[in-house]
Amino acid sequence: MSPTPQRAPPMPSFTELSEPTLIYDGECGICRKAAEWVRRWDREHVLRLVPFQDAVAVARFPIALPALAAAMHLVLPDGRVYAGADAIPELLRLFPGKRWLAPLFRIPGVLPLARRMYAQTAERRHCLVRGIPGR
Repeated sequence: MSPTPQRAPPMPSFTELSEPTLIYDGECGICRKAAEWVRRWDREHVLRLVPFQDAVAVARFPIALPALAAAMHLVLPDGRVYAGADAIPELLRLFPGKRWLAPLFRIPGVLPLARRMYAQTAERRHCLVRGIPGR
């Protein structure tokens, strides 16, 4: 009689996160530089940063790979997900020294402008990263 194989415990669902998670492109120089800034701002270490290339880490999130490749995603412990420029004010709210900047995104026109700028940068980031080390 062969022993019963033990199953690995199920991975927690994304709604069981204990900390906010930022998923970004770990192969993009601009994205890595932005992740470094975020890491420096996170003095209380409340945020987990995960490159979308870490298949095991991102498998727990119900976000399609093409979407992860197109924009950063902030996943909050309560299950809310913010992508691209929409993640920026939410990220700022996480850091005590930067919270005052988040309300600026409620000024009419600021978030739509940030979305356009983010989209244009994201579309061209592989061309723009030539001057950034590691790319």
